[in-house]
Amino acid sequence: MARLGVDKMSALGVLTSECGLEPVERDDGLWPDKLVDPNYAYNNFLKSKGYDGDNPWHDWANAAEGPNGEILSGWYLNSNHLPARVREEDSETPYMTGRAIEFMEAQGDDPFLLHLSYIKPHWPYIVPAPYHNMYGQNQIMPPVRSDAERDKAHPVLEAHMKHPESLNFSMDDVRDNVMPAYMGLIKQIDDQMGRLFAWMEDAGRMDDTMIVFTSDHGDYLGDHWLGEKEMLHECSIRVPMIVYDPDTAADSTRGTKDETLVESLDMIPTFLDAVGGLVDKEHLLEGESLLPTMRGAQEVELRDAVFAEIDYSFKPARKYTGKEPAEARGFMIRTDRWKYLLWEGYRSQLFDRENDPNEFDDLGESGDHVNIRAELHERLFRWLRTRATRITISEEAVRNRTGGAPKQGIIIGEWSPEETIKGDPDSDYWVE
Repeated sequence: MARLGVDKMSALGVLTSECGLEPVERDDGLWPDKLVDPNYAYNNFLKSKGYDGDNPWHDWANAAEGPNGEILSGWYLNSNHLPARVREEDSETPYMTGRAIEFMEAQGDDPFLLHLSYIKPHWPYIVPAPYHNMYGQNQIMPPVRSDAERDKAHPVLEAHMKHPESLNFSMDDVRDNVMPAYMGLIKQIDDQMGRLFAWMEDAGRMDDTMIVFTSDHGDYLGDHWLGEKEMLHECSIRVPMIVYDPDTAADSTRGTKDETLVESLDMIPTFLDAVGGLVDKEHLLEGESLLPTMRGAQEVELRDAVFAEIDYSFKPARKYTGKEPAEARGFMIRTDRWKYLLWEGYRSQLFDRENDPNEFDDLGESGDHVNIRAELHERLFRWLRTRATRITISEEAVRNRTGGAPKQGIIIGEWSPEETIKGDPDSDYWVE
């Protein structure tokens, strides 16, 4: 945009920055103090409510108070069991729910598409009362991990195990301190979903609005001796997907659980299909519409494998492994039974999810699984080779223009106007 002289704050600049979506509000306040814009909307909201300081997002919404009135940053795990200083109704999750309701109110009876993204449960793991102590340590699920994973760790995973969040979440007392707050953050979202749906019921918008509840990733929280969201275990890549479709065509599947393998890429074609705008899908979109599945009309299996990739070049783990940024990559193919991981510069991994659902037993070097690894490797490689890279012209346009150069007066390799050679399905050459 700078090269083309487009002002980033102009209507065109904002639309371009947001990949074609029109932003109503961005809650990007999770960055450290020096990177937070003190004038962004949520901070201004907090200031209007009487919360003082240059950065009330940090000092009130994401900090606790010590015994002597000192501010205890929620970035540090030792403070996560304490309530955030902000009033619950003014914290981030209720605030964004309110902004979503305001947006829908402004639409009247018009159709709309709204991406309501809650920043929590996310670092900092701190939540206001009464959610901070709704759950006790006896309600925490134990971490999914084994000693063998750490003792014989894959080099990439071993490097990530050295991160501070991994080392801390590997200690039970640290995890016990944080998990009740994390669970409280999720409970707060549950309650705000109830508030949102109640408003939609009263406004009649539950009758004409498709709702998809999902997430961008999971969180390790000590599983597999890791913290954060990186890597490709189920706890990170397998996310919620709950769809409410008000159309009567979905009545046959309403209330059911479907085991179809789904990717996040499927969202856009599903939405376009729902509003009758699924045009030229193969040109720009790699996902598949879920509408036939949701409405009981999927006649063939949607897919038998899903894919994911990870770039850990910004993480300290890259330095620990001595890799260059372009080498800090991992790729995954997962079928119903198998998960195959390809790490650039390292041995591959294989997990048998039928017999090892927790992904403890790495079969990446098993002599009994050579053929399975080879088959999945080729499928992964084919996926990498065939991803949509041509976006400047549609596939249909390519089909229509194939072999059409002579019609444009471009004659290549012909003998004469009287003798032209055309391809013929019944012979190698057809001389006319």
